[in-house]
Amino acid sequence: MTMDYREQIRQYIALEKATLAALPVDDINDVMNVLERARLSGKRIFVCGNGGSASTASHLECDFNKGISYEQEVKYDIECLSDNVPMMMAIANDIGYDDIFVVPLKNKLKKEDIVIGISGSGNSANVVRAFEYANEAGAVTIALTGYSGGKLKELAAYNIHVAIENMQITEDVHLVLNHMIMYILSGMKGC
Repeated sequence: MTMDYREQIRQYIALEKATLAALPVDDINDVMNVLERARLSGKRIFVCGNGGSASTASHLECDFNKGISYEQEVKYDIECLSDNVPMMMAIANDIGYDDIFVVPLKNKLKKEDIVIGISGSGNSANVVRAFEYANEAGAVTIALTGYSGGKLKELAAYNIHVAIENMQITEDVHLVLNHMIMYILSGMKGC
């Protein structure tokens, strides 16, 4: 049996295009400047997310540490908090899943460092807790959100909001944002 999915494919592509066209360019520009100031002043950047957003956080670390930094004298210092599975499991088991990002931040975060939280809903409790701590510690918070933006939108000093109530499109666009920012900050060279 062969199904015809062409109309649904066209609808998804059209929705993705419309969402990309509606991105807040000023907010993206602001975030890029915050990231560049952090790089040039030697501040650490921590990034975290759950599920698909954890994958995007990991991808961001790779693209910034290798892709952008490779040919730069002053390099990015980014750590993905979602990548240390043994630590996350120990914290989740012994303390609670909501603390998997805040515990390592308490060990490492310094004033004016950056914490990037990626959450489609904006309400991932562990990312929210990381932002609450980061704000208390005098760090700068950057959120990538979707849906209404949730609690992260309220807590973040900077927020790039993907204004759609669709997790797949939101996560797609978060990855596009990562690649767009990387491409521009690396001097518009494919890495």
